[in-house]
Amino acid sequence: MKVVTVVGNRPQFVKAAAVSPLLRAAHDEVLVHTGQHYDDELSGIFVRELAMPLPERQLALGTGSNTEQTARMLAALGPILAEEEPAAVLVYGDTNSTLAAGLAAAQAGVPVAHVEAGMRSFDRRMPEELNRVLTDHLSTLLLCSTQTAMENLAREAVVGRTELVGDVMADVSALIRPRAAADDAPLERAGVTPGGYVLATAHRAGNVDDPARLALLVGVLLETASTVPVVLPLHPRTHERLRTSGLLRELQDAPGVRLLPPLGYVEFTALLVRARAVLTDSGGVQKEAYLAGIPCVTLRDTTEWVETIDVGWNALVDLDAAAAQAALARPVPAAHPDLYGDGAAGPRVVAALATLS
Repeated sequence: MKVVTVVGNRPQFVKAAAVSPLLRAAHDEVLVHTGQHYDDELSGIFVRELAMPLPERQLALGTGSNTEQTARMLAALGPILAEEEPAAVLVYGDTNSTLAAGLAAAQAGVPVAHVEAGMRSFDRRMPEELNRVLTDHLSTLLLCSTQTAMENLAREAVVGRTELVGDVMADVSALIRPRAAADDAPLERAGVTPGGYVLATAHRAGNVDDPARLALLVGVLLETASTVPVVLPLHPRTHERLRTSGLLRELQDAPGVRLLPPLGYVEFTALLVRARAVLTDSGGVQKEAYLAGIPCVTLRDTTEWVETIDVGWNALVDLDAAAAQAALARPVPAAHPDLYGDGAAGPRVVAALATLS
């Protein structure tokens, strides 16, 4: 069978690395890169590091607002699906690329398979929440990472078929962690030692596009850096917001802050697996931290990865600097349950896709 897979950003390349090679061994895959992230460090490097196939179609549609991006993607994907005539369209996660591909396929009468279906933060202010809910309700096959996701979809009475496959990130994490843990170069470049720093990421529109919240975010980072070094790879969006607001200089001048350019997956993982803790507003990084056994402090007031909160490895602090410091000071939990499967989600996704033929 022919499957069109649509990806567009860093987490989707990582997730597809657990599926695309297996899918191509058994079926015909056409990989479409929307260009939602068009910086090479956020897209092309994952093709090289994770042995991903090069996309057959590259659309370079990454600029503009969420609405503008989604509209351009819809307009571009419709003709591609008409030309390729796939048996299914495979999408990942909750980006504009996910929604656009799902909607274009559903309108063309092509079954949609959604990996990471059923995740919910229950915060409709987040574009990602809207994308994941809409994609789930137009999907034919909903492939879930957790039992919580299955229960969310049951409550919403989705019309598609749901299946618990585990988390494809667990597959990739298990593969990459040993390689990353042996790579000292990223720590040397950042001037830090294992266990002696906090790794931070920030990119969500709700945190970086609002000047008041951006200032609070910088406050959290500076407060943390006053007691422990903070390593901060700067997402292009965040770098630009900091620059235009005049706050970039504060971080550059802070002796405890190590600003880095965007990193490849292996380099980022090398920093993550030896960090004391992680500060982030990213859903994907929350889960990567859990899989690596690193405590996480989330700079949001909601999360789709509720299991990490329940078992004590993650804390929601929004942009409250005092709450962030208290969360960072908590002892590491003694138990680390297997929340996201056995590292064999990729084969289950491919087997489930075969049922759509």
